[in-house]
Amino acid sequence: MTRSAPLIVVTGGAGFIGSHMVDLLVDRGFRVHVLDNLTGGRAANLAHHSADANVVLDERDIRAIEPGDALFKGARYVVHFAGIGDIVPSIERPVEYMSVNVQGTVAMLEAARSAGVAKFVYAASSSCYGLADVPTTESHPLNPQYPYALSKYQGEQAALHWHKVYRLPVNSIRIFNAYGIRSRTSGAYGAVFGVFLKQKLAGQPFTVVGDGTQRRDFLYGSDVAAAFLAAAETALEGRVWNVGAGRPQSVLRLVELLGGPIVHIPKRPGEPDCTWADITRIKADLGWSPQVSFEQGVGRVLENIDYWREAPLWTPDTIAVATRTWFDALG
Repeated sequence: MTRSAPLIVVTGGAGFIGSHMVDLLVDRGFRVHVLDNLTGGRAANLAHHSADANVVLDERDIRAIEPGDALFKGARYVVHFAGIGDIVPSIERPVEYMSVNVQGTVAMLEAARSAGVAKFVYAASSSCYGLADVPTTESHPLNPQYPYALSKYQGEQAALHWHKVYRLPVNSIRIFNAYGIRSRTSGAYGAVFGVFLKQKLAGQPFTVVGDGTQRRDFLYGSDVAAAFLAAAETALEGRVWNVGAGRPQSVLRLVELLGGPIVHIPKRPGEPDCTWADITRIKADLGWSPQVSFEQGVGRVLENIDYWREAPLWTPDTIAVATRTWFDALG
């Protein structure tokens, strides 16, 4: 690769999905500027690119970036994953979530506009749909259930507004249930994969919410990254797409693939029985489709299970304490 290779800025590029995005871009011959303050991301997620001069990590907060920032100079695309997640912390710290996920997005839009990028792709969340009918299309009514969902939706609205008012070429992708190697290991109680993998390493039972028949539209991280690159390279703009596998899997099926005993914990308010992305639009518009089956993806995760060795270990008692705010707010 040379300095003439096209440049892409990936915010949150040291995080789970962002690091998969960096991998794909490097494979495709791009230079990559990663903007990640490592609040949720990990420098180790980019360690395999440490000797590559075409991958640059900048650890500033996205809200500190001003229009004209050198990191964005000459960028062809900006892919914006940076933000903070998880339900319970968003209920406890709503101002922080709105600041990072909305105002931070505005800062990125302004930096991208100043740089004259050819496309800004926003990582939206399927949580904007709330308790949705399934399969869920992009035209489904929106009903965010908690501040995280609201902040991600308002970030999307900002991106589409910049497209409308400033003619910034923007597309948005609403991610359903992404999983894969390098998924989060933060201290917050959250995604089922991180919880279960640490429990398996510790020889503890999987804490299955409710009866475990709830289904999630799990999509492997590299498939998510491929959708974002397609959304950047297309001539289409001002579009919103769902991205998921379109084949929901039950929590019990995940347990079966991981292998181990279970213990049941109470079902939580505001959580859907099923998430299921209707991916008709993205398949038609971008020619994208999932490539990694659920069984293949879980197999890859198990091959790399040591990644979760330092993750927090959750038990029924600690989960009850961590989710008390959730029950109080949404019950």
